Amino acid sequence: MIDQKTVDAAVVDAGLALAEFEDARAWLRDRPTLVDPVAAEVWVVDPGFGHVVLVRHHTRGWVPPGGTVEAGEVPRVAAKRELAEEAGVVAELLPIPAAVSVRSFRADYAPTLSLSYGAIVPLDTPLGGETGQPARWHDLDELWDSVFPQDRDRIRAYVRWLAEQAV
Repeated sequence: MIDQKTVDAAVVDAGLALAEFEDARAWLRDRPTLVDPVAAEVWVVDPGFGHVVLVRHHTRGWVPPGGTVEAGEVPRVAAKRELAEEAGVVAELLPIPAAVSVRSFRADYAPTLSLSYGAIVPLDTPLGGETGQPARWHDLDELWDSVFPQDRDRIRAYVRWLAEQAV
């Protein structure tokens, strides 16, 4: 079971998220006690707003760096940890969460709350990560293979919003 600190932080960030998918806020309201894990990921873009960092997951294809929020951890901290672990990038997350969604990360998993955060880092930032799961910059105009094909349009919409804010 998820601890209350994690639940409270997830609820706050879900409420603040710029975008909502799969009716995530209603899904969360219908679950007064969360027992499923919470997921957190980072949509890392370059200052020119043309590229995103993705990690090649062995079963999911190209996905943003992310994973499960651990016991006693808040989603924002988990997202930063996962970014460092999976892409080798240490970055400050933008203050407003990018998105909240509900998704199943494997066919045999129950749907879970997923929070997406944003970060902007230079395109020449070296990428590292976990063995067998390379990270690389992807041009936002290119297609990438993923079990979550809707992510590309979601990330592109978020990046357009970021670019408008930078003007």
